[in-house]
Amino acid sequence: MQKYIKQIPVYLFILLIGLYGGIKLSDFLSLSTSNKDLKKFSDVLKYTENYHIDTVKRSKLVEDAIRGMFSNLDPHTAYIPVSEQQSSEEQFRGNFDGIGIEFQILNDTIVVVSAITGGPSETVGIQSGDRILKINGQNAVGLTNEAVIKRLRGKKGTSVIVSILNPGIKKINEYKIVRDRINLYSVDISLMYNDSIGYLNLTRFSETSTSEMLDALNKLKNDGMKGLILDLRNNPGGYEDQAAKIADLFIDGDKMIVYNKGRVESFSEEFRAGKTYSFEKTPLIVLVNRGSASASEIVAGAVQDWDRGLIVGETTFGKGLVQRPIILEDKSAVRITIAKYYTPSGRAIQREYRDKKQYYEDVMNRDEEEINNLNHTAEKDSSRQQFKTTKGRIVFGGGGITPDYIIEPEKESEFSIDLRRNNAYYQFIRKYMDKNSKAIKAKYNDNLKKFISDFNLPDNAMNEFINFATSLKIKFDQPGYNRDKELIRLRLKAFIARELFKDLGWYSVLLQQDKQFNKALNLLDEAGMMINN
Repeated sequence: MQKYIKQIPVYLFILLIGLYGGIKLSDFLSLSTSNKDLKKFSDVLKYTENYHIDTVKRSKLVEDAIRGMFSNLDPHTAYIPVSEQQSSEEQFRGNFDGIGIEFQILNDTIVVVSAITGGPSETVGIQSGDRILKINGQNAVGLTNEAVIKRLRGKKGTSVIVSILNPGIKKINEYKIVRDRINLYSVDISLMYNDSIGYLNLTRFSETSTSEMLDALNKLKNDGMKGLILDLRNNPGGYEDQAAKIADLFIDGDKMIVYNKGRVESFSEEFRAGKTYSFEKTPLIVLVNRGSASASEIVAGAVQDWDRGLIVGETTFGKGLVQRPIILEDKSAVRITIAKYYTPSGRAIQREYRDKKQYYEDVMNRDEEEINNLNHTAEKDSSRQQFKTTKGRIVFGGGGITPDYIIEPEKESEFSIDLRRNNAYYQFIRKYMDKNSKAIKAKYNDNLKKFISDFNLPDNAMNEFINFATSLKIKFDQPGYNRDKELIRLRLKAFIARELFKDLGWYSVLLQQDKQFNKALNLLDEAGMMINN
């Protein structure tokens, strides 16, 4: 017996050696298979590069191969080439170095739409409507958007000289502009629509979104906000942690906001409310539409699941996949889907995506019936899985966030759509303001309320607009015009308001006839009751 006991360490040693050898053999076989696959790809790349009838670029072949590799995966795993990566980073980082203008190219000429508030261009006196004719002494007429951006952007502290024609002065002046850090705000606008209702439009979830939201909400509260309409329409998403932090502004305690499940365990995580804010009892309505995706759906889903407020608008996009960005050696990047996210009740937001073409077409072709959907009867015939909100209301997973009140946007005629598609509004208002800017500014000065209540584009100007649209080869449609005349007039007024009062004017005018917004206004009392019941 003792003989066998003495041999146990030997057997144990042999077992460990066997296990180690098995692991190494497995690694070797895996590596061997991997090397075979890589050699196969390398061989095909070499043969194509050497023998194809056309001259081919290796880098292009590799990029195409990466796209091909991703083509049968989910719709949101993507390759970002170097040319797009910088602008993508800027969008999420929230800033870039430049002169601080928004511009359009009209008839080959760079026209300043707006100088960004507090930016270097506004500081030197550049205004809406100015034409940039030269950049650093070189002709700028006929440049593409990309060429303009390349010439105007540069490192903070460097300067650029622009030659500008102001139509009102009809004289070319030179401006030396020192480039600076330009912030890309994700809070597009926050305003008091009336004495008690605040409105805030969030366009994306970037690094600075939570701090921007907090600043805007504090200002609205100081201005007398008693209820908030948070507009996430056409917000495509962004950083998940920012979505969780923004939801935390309105959700109390340590409640779950969103959690992720991935194949790799380390990618599974959860985000909970943690901080206490003064907005947790503010009546809240979240506006969404089919362009609201990803992080927007996280916020809307958490608000709905906890019965914290009401969701109004259209069913959201249905993107419930989490991507991890990885920067490659040549500064290009890949965004690889690593997990699926779930709302507090356990709902998966992601739609079915086996057919990628159908995946995107379904959103555009979706037709919803306007309905009080507080108990989500609109989805009752759905095969989607059912869940319950904290107060027991039925909600559904697997197809985006369906609102508590489904409200379609205002329907426009094809004629109205053509006007927008061909940029007719801005082009006409640019000409109109070249002639009338001084008189309008003198009459309304800085009084937005007076402008909103008193200004109305006269019928003779409307006739001029139609003639202008015809000159752009837009076919006039009398029935469409008759139906949308006042909507067209309002949009033209909004463009003038933007020139006079920037985004504050633009939103203040357009919200007046915003069907979804006006529905939300009427529901704020009901949203308040949800908090107290």
